[in-house]
Amino acid sequence: MNLIPVTVLTGFLGSGKTTLLNRILQEQHGHRIAVIENELGETGIDNELLVQDEGEQIVEMNNGCICCTVRGDLIRILGELHTKKQAGTLHFDRVIIETTGLADPAPVAQTFFVDKNISEHYLLDAVVTMIDAKHAALQLDEHHEAQEQVGFADRILITKTDVAAPEDVVALKKRLLKMNPRAKIAEARHGQAAISDILDIRGFNLDAILEIEPDFLTNVDHEHDDDVTSFVFREKRPLDLLRIENILGAMVQVYGPQLMRYKGVLQIQGVDQRIVFQGVHMLMGSDLGAPWKPGETRESKFVFIGRDLPVSVLTDGLKQCVADTTAASPGT
Repeated sequence: MNLIPVTVLTGFLGSGKTTLLNRILQEQHGHRIAVIENELGETGIDNELLVQDEGEQIVEMNNGCICCTVRGDLIRILGELHTKKQAGTLHFDRVIIETTGLADPAPVAQTFFVDKNISEHYLLDAVVTMIDAKHAALQLDEHHEAQEQVGFADRILITKTDVAAPEDVVALKKRLLKMNPRAKIAEARHGQAAISDILDIRGFNLDAILEIEPDFLTNVDHEHDDDVTSFVFREKRPLDLLRIENILGAMVQVYGPQLMRYKGVLQIQGVDQRIVFQGVHMLMGSDLGAPWKPGETRESKFVFIGRDLPVSVLTDGLKQCVADTTAASPGT
């Protein structure tokens, strides 16, 4: 039927979805992939973290969560992608949808069965769920979305096993197997996973899903807890990386449990590449990102997602990280 296969890549905040997606985009697998990125908040940065070339189409959706407020946008974007493919202006043979970490995959998967225009052109190949071994126990206890992400999974990839206690990993695998015995479970360290565990699985089983949620095809309502919010810090002046590490390190000691996810693409004084800074609760780290292009406007963007976020404390602290302006940054 020449249906376009779609992989829904889901997983709770900080589970490693973008890292895995980068791995897929860099792999020499011969697939031409269109990517739909969904982020929660007024601005997104994951699009800047993805490795791109001229043959890839990456669409960003950051005006809400894909499973509720922007579901109509998902239908529209899938329709536009198909129209461009048919016209020969865009070449791809599959789609990967990366959801926000707070997404319930049910309404996303539902789109491929209840919307006629989508079901005529697309096939839901699989829901692939990333699980953070370090924080999964607490996330599964506290968040309905994390449970749904496991329940709807056709493949489960466990990340961060290198920073979790071995006995905790064993206990987690037993729990996941009990929650979803039909999903194959594998490990993915630093985005390293077999492509065969991600693409062309043909794993989505509607009958199995209807056993979990009998109203899957009729119930479209979904809401998030109001106490989970996000905010963005922006700064056009170059920052000092050591100050950021020190100040955020101190903040994490106090507010770590509230900081569910934080990630930034930063302009650092004296560095011609973006610095990517990411964290989940008490774990954080930085790495080199893509180089700044000549003439490109350089700006640091830091996104925080969490409960009862100390916005003023974080904002004031990050403002103290502006580098000494007497030492010019490259390109500024």
